[in-house]
Amino acid sequence: MRYVETLSEKDKEDLGSLFKNHVSHNVRRRAHTVLLSAQKFRINEIARIYQIHRETIRDTLTRWEEKGIEGLYDLPKDGRPPSLSDEEEKKALEALEKDPRSTKKALALIQKETDKFLSEWTLKRIAKKHGLRWKRMRKTNKSKRNKAAFLQAKDEIDALHAQEARGELDVHYFDESGFNLIPEIPYAWQPTGETIAIPSGKSKRLNVLAFCSKKLDFYQRTVQGYVDSEIVIEFFDEFSLRIEKKTVVIIDNASVHTSHKFKSQLEKWKKKGLHIKYLPTYSPELNLIEILWRFIKYSWLPLSAYLSFKSLKSSLENVLDGIGTKYQITFA
Repeated sequence: MRYVETLSEKDKEDLGSLFKNHVSHNVRRRAHTVLLSAQKFRINEIARIYQIHRETIRDTLTRWEEKGIEGLYDLPKDGRPPSLSDEEEKKALEALEKDPRSTKKALALIQKETDKFLSEWTLKRIAKKHGLRWKRMRKTNKSKRNKAAFLQAKDEIDALHAQEARGELDVHYFDESGFNLIPEIPYAWQPTGETIAIPSGKSKRLNVLAFCSKKLDFYQRTVQGYVDSEIVIEFFDEFSLRIEKKTVVIIDNASVHTSHKFKSQLEKWKKKGLHIKYLPTYSPELNLIEILWRFIKYSWLPLSAYLSFKSLKSSLENVLDGIGTKYQITFA
C-alpha cells in the first residue's frame, strides 16, 4: 500500500485552499488526491473516484513527495513560437487603439507594418492577454464639463451624506426618465448561431418622475406623455408634504428644472425645509438615480414588457412598486 506521509497543518491548509479555489481542474484534483491519500485512500480507490488511470494518481503522489505544492501545478507545455514578438504585439495593440471598433483594419495595419498575416482569432487572443475586452462603449460628455466644478460638487455631496449619517438632514436625488416600446438592448447569453429578437416599435411614452435616497426611499409618479415645469412643480409640492426634516434634493440642469416657473418656487420649498442643489452641467455620474434607471431598463424590466404598450405599463408599474423591497441596489 502506498500513502503520502502524515501532513502538517500547513500542508493541509495549503492543499485545502488549492482544492477549493484553484482555477485549474487538474491542480484541484491533484491537491484532493494528496489529501485523500493522507486519509489512507488507496491509489485504486482514488482512481475510481476520478475515473482516471492509477498511474496518473501514482505520478501525482510522486510529484508531491519530490516537490511538495510546486509539484502539483501544471507543467509548462511546449508549443509553437508566438506569432508576434513583444515589439510587434505592441504595434498590434497600437493598431487596435487607432480604431478599437474594427479588428479588420487593425489586421491590415499589422500586416503592412510587420509583413505578417494574423488571423482575427489570434489578434483577439493577444488583446485579451493585455487586458482588453470586447464590450459596449458608452457615450459621454466629460470633455465638456468643468472639472473643478465637478470635484467641488462631489465634495459637497459627500459632506451632505455625512450630515445625513449624523441624522441632521435627508438627501434625495430627483430625475425623470422615459420608457417606450423601443427597448434598451442589453447583452445576453444566446445559443451559437442564434440571436434573441426583442420586439421594438413606436409607442406612446411613459415618463417616470422620482425622488430616491441612498437607502432606496423611493417616491415616484408616472406620466403618460410630455412633462413640463408645471407637472414637476406639482410633484415637488407633493414631496414637500412628505418630508420630516431638512431635506436636500439633488437635480440636474434640465430645462424643466431651470425654468423661471420652477425657480420661482425655490424659496417657498426652502421655507418648508426642502432645499434644491443643482449639479454642474455634464455631471450625470453625481446623480445616483441615473444608476436606478439603468437597472430598470437593462436588468429589471422583463423582455415581455416590450410586447405591447399595455405590457410595458404593467411591467414598469410592477418594478416601480418593488423598488426597495423586491428590487435592491447598494449604492457606494
